[in-house]
Amino acid sequence: MNDIRGERLQVMLSPEELAALDDFRFTHRMPTRAAAVRELLKLGLTVAAPDALAGVKSSNYGVFKRGPDGHREASAESDGGN
Repeated sequence: MNDIRGERLQVMLSPEELAALDDFRFTHRMPTRAAAVRELLKLGLTVAAPDALAGVKSSNYGVFKRGPDGHREASAESDGGN
């Protein structure tokens, strides 16, 4: 893999998303959040995702969604749709 990284990507995360990222990072003994994000991106790109639908808001693609009880739960996108 080419270690030259010329592009910067800024991502805003909710506290729950950041906690999930940090949990992944520490579970897999990753040195930095950036390394964890790159690994998750690599893993995500290996999974066949359904085509995006016209008119779908970007907020529908979060890691978490609100359940019937109002608490956050993992969204279908984050668990492979199961």
